[in-house]
Amino acid sequence: MVTVKEPTAGTMAARTAVILFVFVIVFTGLLAGAYQWTLPAIQASATEEKMKLVNEVLPTASYDNDLLHDTLALAPTPELGLEEPSTVFRARMGGAPAALVLEAVAPDGYAGKIRLILAVQADGRVAGVRVTQHKETPGLGDYVEPKKDRNKERPWITQFNGLSLATLAEKEWKVKKDGGHFDSNAGATVTPRAVVKAVKKAVAYVDAHRDELFAAADKNAADRK
Repeated sequence: MVTVKEPTAGTMAARTAVILFVFVIVFTGLLAGAYQWTLPAIQASATEEKMKLVNEVLPTASYDNDLLHDTLALAPTPELGLEEPSTVFRARMGGAPAALVLEAVAPDGYAGKIRLILAVQADGRVAGVRVTQHKETPGLGDYVEPKKDRNKERPWITQFNGLSLATLAEKEWKVKKDGGHFDSNAGATVTPRAVVKAVKKAVAYVDAHRDELFAAADKNAADRK
């Protein structure tokens, strides 16, 4: 009669380790394959979302270049309220500067930071502003976001359209409650006050750095050559 030798604890542990190792390798390979397969769709979706935001603040008829390939990387910029790197999209018409699309942050919203995207034309006028992220009180301070604003014909955020440092005096860049130009809803002035301040700072930043922002080398274009 042949006696079958039972595997030792060490042998069992080694087998288990090998099986787990093979499982991890196979699973990782499948994940990597799935990621590579879906990457084009993910990138296309991200590009589409970027252009949706850009198109909300800058009419497509105002430029003829590819904004996604004419960009400038900004380091963290305190003037814009940005603590992390950001991207500036540069619009051109016939090769001439048309507008800059950039991000900004209002750090002093009622419930925290309010993230913005805005377009400033080459002559310094605001083409459009949108709130991209906030935690303001629903039904009270969230009217700075167009889809939450009850005034659908003229949302609050559109008050910035066409304004510049040249057309609106510095003291006017405040809500009316503080003696300025901008309307605000009764009982909810903290949020618009923060947005107005952030937009003014962003417009001033563009005014001070316009030539530098437009003239900087397009690294993406250089990479494509």
